[in-house]
Amino acid sequence: MSVYVDELREYDTKLRWKTWCHMTADTEEELHEMARLIGMKPEWFQNKSTPHYDLIPSRRKLAVKHGAIEEYSRDRVRRIKALI
Repeated sequence: MSVYVDELREYDTKLRWKTWCHMTADTEEELHEMARLIGMKPEWFQNKSTPHYDLIPSRRKLAVKHGAIEEYSRDRVRRIKALI
């Protein structure tokens, strides 16, 4: 399964959670399967410019435990651009 999580970042937001990362995958099928494994709700899926889920630190840890590959944001951008 080729699922990726970038580094945790703190965001200036009014949302409850201030720190999160992005989870992406080579395919949406893999992305949704990992999301299911770590207890994400389907309605949390975001399909803006890049299909992804936002993960709080505890869910990021679970994703890595289930095989997600850790990467830097800049590497995620390069990987996605290479697919286009």
